[in-house]
Amino acid sequence: MTTGDRFGLCLVVDDDEDVLMAVRLLLRGLFDEVVTCVAPAEALSVAIGRKPDVVLLDANFARGATDAKEGLQLLDQLLAVDGDLIVVMITAHAGVNVAVEAMKRGAADFISKPWANERLLATVRTAAALNRSRRRAGAAGVRPALGSGSDLIGGSAAMMRVHSLIARAAPTDANVLVLGENGTGKELVARALHRQSRRADRAMVTLDLGAVATELIDSELFGHVRGAFTGAKGDRVGRIQAADGGTLFLDEIGNLPLHLQPKLLTALEQRHVTPVGANRPVPVDIRVIAATNLSAAALRDSRQFRQDLLFRLNTVEIELPPLRERREDVPALIDHYLDLYAARYGRPRPALSLAAQAALAGHDWPGNVRALRHAIERAVILAGDTPIEPGDLSLAAPAPRIAPEAVVTPARDADLNLDRAERRLVEESLKKHGYNISAAAAELGLSRAALYRRMEKHGL
Repeated sequence: MTTGDRFGLCLVVDDDEDVLMAVRLLLRGLFDEVVTCVAPAEALSVAIGRKPDVVLLDANFARGATDAKEGLQLLDQLLAVDGDLIVVMITAHAGVNVAVEAMKRGAADFISKPWANERLLATVRTAAALNRSRRRAGAAGVRPALGSGSDLIGGSAAMMRVHSLIARAAPTDANVLVLGENGTGKELVARALHRQSRRADRAMVTLDLGAVATELIDSELFGHVRGAFTGAKGDRVGRIQAADGGTLFLDEIGNLPLHLQPKLLTALEQRHVTPVGANRPVPVDIRVIAATNLSAAALRDSRQFRQDLLFRLNTVEIELPPLRERREDVPALIDHYLDLYAARYGRPRPALSLAAQAALAGHDWPGNVRALRHAIERAVILAGDTPIEPGDLSLAAPAPRIAPEAVVTPARDADLNLDRAERRLVEESLKKHGYNISAAAAELGLSRAALYRRMEKHGL
């Protein structure tokens, strides 16, 4: 695990002190702090005051209880206070039925007792990564444009096209493919589509394929039955089945391995799913929204993505423009983030010097809205009561443009090994950006999760 995989706070709620101790020891390498509670009221208080990255919630508290009534009630209370809270349900008895009900009510995932430590770690790590992704996406805008019901800020012509497509596609059950660079707000589009759909009162189940280890994707998507493979100690509901009646959001769909693409296609065409190790298919009724930072050209390369699956996913295609192509939206975004971070840090809203305004207006924003948000947050912290200056924004200088005639063909003895070349590029980008993962990932055209995997692969 790389240092970038560490998260802030995990709240664990269970009436068994031995379970709490075991989980605390297991997760202390993943979180800065693991807080444990035995009572629902105490857990609700901690969740309100501390805003944990992940809540691990037991389904039953009363001695002998097996109906999960208390756990589901607390789940409802937690999500009523904070609808974006990431809750993973722990269940030992009612199993599949409790898990499906919990995810329909808004739980992000579930884990069954007794668990394999590797499975618990993978589930919690994925949940924490989802929370981090939601926080970033949620900060990409909170003011609707022209009553669209979307959280995307922007009244430019490019964004008006996006809002129009959302408004027309949302009420249907058509599958939607959202394209866009990292940091443009693809998850916000998915949430707007779900919120304006006929399925809005049902669950929107998310799976970030860029944050799940390749060998776990099959089980995460389709589920598995007990004994399907080593470590499968109980039945597990996949995300497709958990989204039954609602919306399934597959983020970073370009990371779906080629060998699993036919299986997903079959599930979507036949409207049923067969868990790993099972003999009988389970019928499902889902609407799929997929997103990727791959270009349309890359998706249409059959060596990367099956074209029959692409046709199934992109009934409607929405392409989010990069921020450099909608510069007229930058002032509104700046205003929003100045207000947001001044309030968050308890400071008066700072003014922008003329030089800072020019720097913001002229920047290409390779990291898009996410990068602008980071720049404004940093500036609000550093400027204090004085006007924000360019140095407070810490904007990277634009990469020099190289004329075609200046491109040099590699020497015959140059090292063209792909693995070593990839390692060099990753290492150079990390050093260039002072090991700022977001900036390095943006320059490399990767998601943070994909960059983490490459860092782990090359021992960086």
